[in-house]
Parts: sequence; structure tokens; C-alpha cells
Amino acid sequence: MSDERIHARRWWTLSVLCLSLLLIIAGNSSLNVTLPDIQRSLGSSPSGLEWIVDAYSLVFASLLLPAGALADRFGRKTALQFGLVLFASCALVATFGTETWHLILLRALMGVGAAFIMPGTLSILANVFHDPVERRRAISIWAGFAGMGGALGTVVSGFLLEYFFWGSTFLVNVPIALLALVAGFWLVPNSSDPTEAQIDPPGVVLVVAGLTVLLYGIIEAPTHGWLQPATIIAMLTGLAILAVFVAWELRARHPMLDVRLFRVRPFAIGSSTITLQYFAMFGLYFALAQYLQLAHGYSTLQTALIGLPIGVFAMIGAPVSAGMVGRFGPRRVVGTGLLVSGTGLFLLGWVTAETSVLYILVGFALVGLGNGQTTAPSTALIMGSVPRAKSGVGSAVNDLSRELGGALGIAVLGSVMASVYRSRIAGKLAGLPASVRQSARSSVAGAFNAARGLDAASAHRVVHEAQQTFAHAFGVAMLLGTGVILLNSLFVWTFQHRGVVHATPGAPPEAAESDAAELEAIDIALTEAE
Repeated sequence: MSDERIHARRWWTLSVLCLSLLLIIAGNSSLNVTLPDIQRSLGSSPSGLEWIVDAYSLVFASLLLPAGALADRFGRKTALQFGLVLFASCALVATFGTETWHLILLRALMGVGAAFIMPGTLSILANVFHDPVERRRAISIWAGFAGMGGALGTVVSGFLLEYFFWGSTFLVNVPIALLALVAGFWLVPNSSDPTEAQIDPPGVVLVVAGLTVLLYGIIEAPTHGWLQPATIIAMLTGLAILAVFVAWELRARHPMLDVRLFRVRPFAIGSSTITLQYFAMFGLYFALAQYLQLAHGYSTLQTALIGLPIGVFAMIGAPVSAGMVGRFGPRRVVGTGLLVSGTGLFLLGWVTAETSVLYILVGFALVGLGNGQTTAPSTALIMGSVPRAKSGVGSAVNDLSRELGGALGIAVLGSVMASVYRSRIAGKLAGLPASVRQSARSSVAGAFNAARGLDAASAHRVVHEAQQTFAHAFGVAMLLGTGVILLNSLFVWTFQHRGVVHATPGAPPEAAESDAAELEAIDIALTEAE
């Protein structure tokens, strides 16, 4: 495809990339509301349900960097379309799964597909949009779809579960993937940099092993306990392997990820901002459905609709951020965006079981708006700090930051919610049988089940106290998320780079000059305004 034709079709190309991104974001978030139906149909254990969710995230995050490197080496469109085919095929087979292990295996394979899709979308974008202003606008639109995907997935799943069986939430991915595949065949150009993007087999093995072990420890921590030997050993082992990966990459002739990039402030700030931001965001996504359904009694579809403003306002905030960055600079836009989302989380920190839905919607809207305002410029800082030949790896770092932050957010904030609930509920049910207190302490659902065997007054008391206590636990988790967001904002305001990125650290002088010109063209609109 000629350069003129690529340029003329660039916005159509972006539409295919956003559709592909929407597929994997919505496809993952939709599963959260499907789990109860899967449990009833397949008889899945609680740990089985957890691994239906976690198998995807574990494989996805562990393979992002190798997938990005392979895309740079062999073709970004090739990698994207491979991912779409694998994702759609596994979703189709999962529709007819009859055992829990079927879904765990297929979700893991969908994670492989997603690992090639997600970095492919952003790296192709970076190679199609050469004008820095247009690229900033395109990244903002991309980020808006990323924010919208999570909320849209829960709404679609909530609707499908009202009328169809749980497998429909997998099946709906197939036509979307086919549309993206066919449209991408005609509208998405292929690109690669086989000379610059060399394969680093030892680096691949080390990063996959390190991230797999580390994420396994994080995912299992709420179940095993954060201070249990199994958790500590897994996390320390994962960190040790990643330390070896860093040492290897510093010495490798053709590193998969030049870790010296983290010395470049825009790259480091963008990565840390997305990590901490999605620590709070994924923790909210994990908790809000439980809060709305258990503390308020909303249905699955009602819960999805109430949570929709997060995605809608993220879709608004992301494109708006492009113009704001050009006028005020990335430091002010990212810093204030974090304050906006932190304000929303702070409001949610004071909810009860009787809080009005309007108050909740305001909190969700602020969280979404700030998230959209922050994600796009942070992503642009990362992509503007890597040479175009390494755009697949740069995109993978962006996505990996999101996944690592999200895994930590779910594990930490989920553990906080459970701990606060368990520490308070038994004392509020004094005078009731020990078996009732024990059931209530296990979970809110356990409290509801225990209430069925009591007289009307006692049952009302158990349900009311369980809902109030869980709402309080949700609020404590949101306040912790607020603290993380505010620390993130302070970090941005204090350390955000004011100048232009000039080169990849450690590059030879001739490469530094080439990289400097390219990085300045990409990043000048983001940084020179400061």
C-alpha cells in the first residue's frame, strides 16, 4: 500500500484499530457479570471461577512484551490479525463449553490472542499517523475506546443474560472479530522493522517466566494471604527473575526492551501513571458490581447501566485531553485529570447502602472523566519516547503497565474490602447463633443465605447489617484508591519532564541524532507547551 493511500485511509484504519481494541476490553469486562450464570450451569467452584477470569489476565500480561517484539519484527498487521483469528476461534468454542476447565483453557488462549491484538492496535496507530498533532488526537480517540470498552461490555452482557444463556456473552465476540478482521484486511497497512526489531530469545523466556510467577503470586494473594509463605515466595521469585531480565537486557546486543528507557522521564512518568491509575480503576471495576448488587440489590443489567457513565465520560475526557495538552502541557492535564478521578473516588468512599443513585452516578462520572483525561497523554508520553521501529514494544509497555496495575488493584483493594467486612460483621450480629455469624463473616452472600433460616426480624437484621458493612468496606477500598491516585498526581506535578525527549539513553551518537529528530516530532506537541 502506497504512503499516499495509507495517509488517505488513516482515519478508517483508526476505526478498525478501535474496534479491535473494543473487542478485547469489552470481551474481558463482560465476564464479570456472567460468572454467576456459569457457576449455576457448570457447577464451578469459587476457585474455578477465579481462574476463568485470571487465566486470561495472567497469559495476556505475560506475553505482551514478546508479542510486541514479534509484531515489530514480522509485521504489526500480521500480529493483529493472528490475534483476532485466535481470539474469535476460542470465543466460539467457549460458547459451547461444558466443563470449568474448558473455559479456563480457552480463556488462556484468548489471552494469547489479546496479547497480539492490543499492542498491535497502538503500534499500527503510531506508524500510520506521522503528524504529531493528528497522532495525539488519534491516541486520545484510542484511549476513549479503551475506557468505553469496559462499561460497554458489562451492559451488553447484562442485556444478553436477560434473554439468552451465558454462552452468548462469548459468541457475541465472534462477529465483531470477523468484522475487524475483514475490514483490517483492506484498511490496515502492514509494517515492520526487521533490522531494528531483533528477537531476543533469552529475554522472552525471562520476562514471560518472571511476569507469570509474579502475577500468579498477586492473583492468589487474597486467597492464600499476603503474608503466607506461598505468596511471598511466588512474588519474590517473580521479582528475582525480572531482575535477571533487566540485567540481561542491559547487556544484550539487541534487547527486546531497552530498560534504559525508564531513565527518560516522559516514558517513566507515563508508565508509572498508567500503573497507579489502573490500580485504582480496576479495583473500582472489581468492587462496584458487588456493591451495587449486594448492598443495593440492583439487577445485573441495572448495575451495568449505572456503571456506564465511567465509560461514557472516559470517552468524553480522552478526546478533550488532546486540545488541553496542546494548550496547557501534559503535566497540568495529567495532574488535574488524576485529581478529577481522585475526587470521584473520594465521593464513593462515603457511600452507604442507602446512598442515592444520583450521588453514585456523579462519582462514577468524575472517575471516568479523569481517567479519560489522564490515559491519552500518558500513553502519548510512552509512545513518544520510543523510536518508531520499537513501537510494538512501546505499546506493550503501555498495556503491561495497565495490566500490572490492574492486577495489583484487584488483589489489594479486593483484600481490603474482604478484611474490613470480616472484621466488622461478626460484632454487629452479637446475640445471633454462632453458625449465622460464621456464615455472615464468610461473605455477604453467606449472610443472605443464613438469613433465610431465621425469623423475619432477625433475617432483616442480618441482611441490613451485611449490606451496611459491605458498603462501608467498599468505601474504605475507594478511599485507599483515592490515596493512590493523589500520590500519583503529586508524583506527576513534581517530576513531570518539561523539555523534549531527545534520544534513547545509551544510543550511539548517530542513532541519537536520528532518534532525537523522530522523538521531537512525536513529542513536541506534548512537551513544548510546558
